Amino acid sequence: MNSRTGDTSPTADPAVALHTASACWLKALDRLERTTVADPAIRALQRGIRSLPLGGVRDLLRGRPLGHPVHPVLVQVPIGCWLSASVLDAVPGARHAATTLTAVGLAGVAPAAVAGWADWADLPPEQARVGLAHAVANVAAVASYTASLTARLQGRSAKARMWSLGGLAAVAVSGALGGHVAYRQSVGAHAAT
Repeated sequence: MNSRTGDTSPTADPAVALHTASACWLKALDRLERTTVADPAIRALQRGIRSLPLGGVRDLLRGRPLGHPVHPVLVQVPIGCWLSASVLDAVPGARHAATTLTAVGLAGVAPAAVAGWADWADLPPEQARVGLAHAVANVAAVASYTASLTARLQGRSAKARMWSLGGLAAVAVSGALGGHVAYRQSVGAHAAT
């Protein structure tokens, strides 16, 4: 029982609520990993990406010279810019800076996406399925931030902030999906050794 409110529901305890939300999220990810409906498209996309004549650029995109994937490093630009733009949206007189950060974030998407697709092309089916959902969430984020930038440039700040918050929500989902893929990849690599 929550002594402050007298609430006896399981969600009154933040730890219980977090555990419940986490269990639901992991159950959804497990279902996504086992769903085979997109497998033909995934296999075709992976084959297409692997067949691109990238030569040594493929190793650069995969981060081999660094000893670790470059995609997580590159996503810091859009994520950092967009999160900062949301913070500045709450600061009076910072509209121009938020617009600039939104635009820089959008400019940083292409390198991060190209590196991500290069990594994704070699993932096993379970991870590739979650990775595809990660990509779809990224498309939603980019569309939202593109709409936000358009609204900002038109002087529609309330609409811009709304699109920005929607984009930030999509980025959060995408990040959670991408983190899951990276964690599964790490666990799988350790299990194989």
